Amino acid sequence: MKKTSIWRGYFTAGLVLLLAGCGPREEAPGEVETFVIALKPDKDPDAMLAERGELEAWLGDELGRPVDVIIPASGSVIEQGLANGTIDAAYVSSTSLARYREAGVADLLLAVEIEGQTFYQSYWVTLKENPYRSVEDLAGTAVCFASPTSTSGYIIPTHDLYLKGLIDENSGPAGHFGAGNVLYGTGYVSAIERVFNGQAEAAAVSDYVIEEDKHLTEEEKGRLRVVQAQGPVPTHCLAVRSSLSSKDMAELKTAFLALNGTDPALRDTVFTSVLKEVDPDEHLAPIEEALRFVQALSE
Repeated sequence: MKKTSIWRGYFTAGLVLLLAGCGPREEAPGEVETFVIALKPDKDPDAMLAERGELEAWLGDELGRPVDVIIPASGSVIEQGLANGTIDAAYVSSTSLARYREAGVADLLLAVEIEGQTFYQSYWVTLKENPYRSVEDLAGTAVCFASPTSTSGYIIPTHDLYLKGLIDENSGPAGHFGAGNVLYGTGYVSAIERVFNGQAEAAAVSDYVIEEDKHLTEEEKGRLRVVQAQGPVPTHCLAVRSSLSSKDMAELKTAFLALNGTDPALRDTVFTSVLKEVDPDEHLAPIEEALRFVQALSE
C-alpha cells in the first residue's frame, strides 16, 4: 500500500471518531456520499491497516461511491456512530448487534457462514486426565470464563447453566461452581492458561479455539479434552444503521455479497468466511435470550 494511502487511512479514522461525538450527518434518502464501515479491533493493527485499504478500494469500485473503513477503539464508539449516522455499517459479534438492536440503532445486514452454518458452539474444556464428563460434574470446582463479556466464553455457557436448572438469577455461576470458584480471563488463551497452571479445572471458550490452529499449538490442544458443548452461538454479523435508507442498505448488501464470488480471499481475510443473508430474528434469538438472563444477573 502507498504511504499516502496509509496516512489517508489514519486521517480518515481520526476524523470519523471525531464526528462520532457530533450530530448526525445531513443527507437525503439514498444519497450517502461516502459510506463509512467499521471493523472491530481484534487483530494486529498493522495487518488491519492493510485490510482496511483493500476493502475501501474494493467496495468503492463496487458501489461507485467513496468508502471509508475505520477501526474504532471500542464497541461503544461503534454504537454511538450507528446511532448518530457517522457509521453506516459495522462488522461485530452477534452479542454486540443484539445490544445495538435493543437500543434501536442497528439491524442485521448479513451474517458469516462457517462450514455451511451460521452458528458455532461454546465448549467447556479440561485437561485430558481430569475425570469431568459434563458441566454437572464441575459442581464445586474452580472454573474460568474467557471474559465477563465473551459470547461463547461466558454469556452462552452461563445461560446453559440456567437452562439445565443448575443456577438462577440470584445465584449466578457461583451457585453451581461455589463462592470464589468463578474466575475470568482476558480472552480464550488466558482462560485456558488457568487450566494449564492448575488454577481452574475447566475453561469456557469458543469451539474454534480447539478446532482451529489460531489460538493454541497442537501440543497445547493435545493436552485438553472437551467436557461439554453448548449453543448455538450465532456467528458474527454485518450490522447496518437503522436510519440508513432502504436503497443504501440494498446497495451495501449487494456489494458485500459480491465479495463471495469476486474476491473470496479478501472476504476471508476481513470477515473469516462466506457472507450470507439470514433472518435477523432467527439468527439473533439464541444470544438475545441468553443476554436477557445475563443482564438480569447484574440487576
